[in-house]
Amino acid sequence: MSGDARKTAEGLSYLSGFGNEHASEAVPGALPEGRNAPQRAPLGLYAEQLSGTAFTEPRAHNRRSWLYRIHPSAAHPAFRRMDNGALRGGPFTETVPDPNRLRWNPLPEPAAGTDFLAGLWTLGGNGDATQRNGMAIHLYHANSSMERVFSDADGELLIVPERGGLLLHTEFGMLHVEPAHVALIPRGVRFRVELLDDSARGYVCENYGASFRLPDLGPIGANGLANARDFRAPVAAYEDVAGPVEVVNKFCGNLWTATYDHSPLDVVAWHGNHVPYVYDLRRFNVIGSISYDHPDPSIFTVLTSPSDTPGLAGVDFVAFAPRWLVGEDTFRPPYFHRNVMSEYMGLIEGAYDAKAEGFVPGGGSLHNMMSAHGPDRETFDKASAAELRPQKIDDGLAFMFETRWPVTLTPHAAGAEHLQQRYDDVWQGLEKHFRPLH
Repeated sequence: MSGDARKTAEGLSYLSGFGNEHASEAVPGALPEGRNAPQRAPLGLYAEQLSGTAFTEPRAHNRRSWLYRIHPSAAHPAFRRMDNGALRGGPFTETVPDPNRLRWNPLPEPAAGTDFLAGLWTLGGNGDATQRNGMAIHLYHANSSMERVFSDADGELLIVPERGGLLLHTEFGMLHVEPAHVALIPRGVRFRVELLDDSARGYVCENYGASFRLPDLGPIGANGLANARDFRAPVAAYEDVAGPVEVVNKFCGNLWTATYDHSPLDVVAWHGNHVPYVYDLRRFNVIGSISYDHPDPSIFTVLTSPSDTPGLAGVDFVAFAPRWLVGEDTFRPPYFHRNVMSEYMGLIEGAYDAKAEGFVPGGGSLHNMMSAHGPDRETFDKASAAELRPQKIDDGLAFMFETRWPVTLTPHAAGAEHLQQRYDDVWQGLEKHFRPLH
């Protein structure tokens, strides 16, 4: 990337607070006073509402923003189908759900000139994009900045970089996202991805269901986990650029393309709460035991997409951030378990404290519902014999996309060369230690 782009990324300004009603204008006087859609919007702009939820959803969950733009979004030619590449959407019916424990190495190097969109590779998912329920798991590996613009009508995108920084040019302004950050692009928001390094690699959760929100804290109280003020929304910035500009829209699982005669990133001012965010995972306030036992991983929930069943998420985003372990007489790594939820885990940096080998940054594992998993043999032996002094876990950063439904693989994920063929071996050699007293 150019030095100018790096300087731009480092000098960005942000608004603070997840889900807040924000307002921003790139030109003074662009925001109207007192009404959303006056007879004549200021500065000759067009007023447009972008609704991420139904008009009549409860106020606390309603997501919408008013945009004041140079051209109305309606001014575009017809879209036409284009090749999906390795990108897929729900329903996932090309394979059957697999109960086996599965693990992948990182994606192979992409061909030269691969941008973020072309570098998206769908591992699998569940639900149905046309019914707005479920989710999809994607990975990306890119070595070129996007010239085109992308939007996703099917769901919001949670981008988790693992290698290489990104500068996200969105309708609302710019977000600078590095590894150990996550970025949330709401449903329908147009954006372009500029690489801040020679290449970029990471993960994407596409959430078809209810918008991600901060989880309720319950007995934790008023503070803890992810703090709303640590989520940063962009300030208004716009492109007044004549075309041609390719705009790609993901709609009901397929990609569609149109050539605009202007950049659609032309919003001069906006206000609302249907906005993109960036969050630094190292700001997560970890809650844990200070007596004994290992709490359930729900204490690591950063964002949740609730379902129609209270407490049962369509998808949770869970991050295992740096933390202290102090439990007495406790097996400190994640315990052996079977879970009604399905878990896809990725590694952003370092190592994960439940696996001694094979789980590397850029890779990932899938443990579908009720598949038995937990620490490998080496980790179990080491943790069972460890001297239990206070221990700081700060040499790794892992995460999970956890979902209520099984994840069905795409054919290319089920047959990938980087799928590890002997993952089950990590649990071999867990010896019998049972010794009856009598």
